[in-house]
Amino acid sequence: MSLVIPYAREDAGQPPSLYPDYRSTVLRSPRQPLVHIPPTLTEVTGPAGCWDRLMGDALADLTAQHRAPPQGQRIVVSGRVLDETARPVPDTVIEIWQANAAGRYIHSKDDWDAPLDPNFTGAGRVVTDGEGRYRFVTVRPGAYPWGNHHNAWRPAHIHLSLLGPGFATRLVTQLYFPDDPLIEIDPIANAVPMPYRQRLVVRFDIDTTVPNWALGYLFDIVLRGRQATPMEDDHGH
Repeated sequence: MSLVIPYAREDAGQPPSLYPDYRSTVLRSPRQPLVHIPPTLTEVTGPAGCWDRLMGDALADLTAQHRAPPQGQRIVVSGRVLDETARPVPDTVIEIWQANAAGRYIHSKDDWDAPLDPNFTGAGRVVTDGEGRYRFVTVRPGAYPWGNHHNAWRPAHIHLSLLGPGFATRLVTQLYFPDDPLIEIDPIANAVPMPYRQRLVVRFDIDTTVPNWALGYLFDIVLRGRQATPMEDDHGH
């Protein structure tokens, strides 16, 4: 599993630490070479195999956390976590967070005037099974404006955080939806060059779709190697 460092790795499949079109990277990217600090024992070890006891029950259905269903298009997002040789990675914590169907986050710093949904918190958590599989039920998030440039809108996306066997073995990334025109003009998405950017786009799957209930999408996460899933930016959008 990729080890998250303060700035993204500078290689072909990962977003660079400095991407001027994404304005906050100009202020936050390093001006000096990074200093490697060897991880300590507490960073490379952790409670693998007992996540349920540590974190509580899974929160796999984000549409069933409140008294009524949330607004928006119900969707199922599922897939597998794999290593560089396509072997499944079991017992991996996957956490997600997202905006609601109107493009509004529940946290206090989101002051856009889109409505909050009292029946949607936008956070979930599961642990992959023995075959590396996971499954979330949620609603498709809406696009929202952000202050990067004039008339800037973020495409619909869901953030993902994966925890491996140690606390420092963490991957943070995000997924997008196919045929979203905002992807092509989004500086965060475009910080990941093609064809690697396509690894961040889910695939519609009719077999995952639940009849008369929810659309289904597949999103496999590859932790290492030439097919690795690109990391998310370090700035939280």
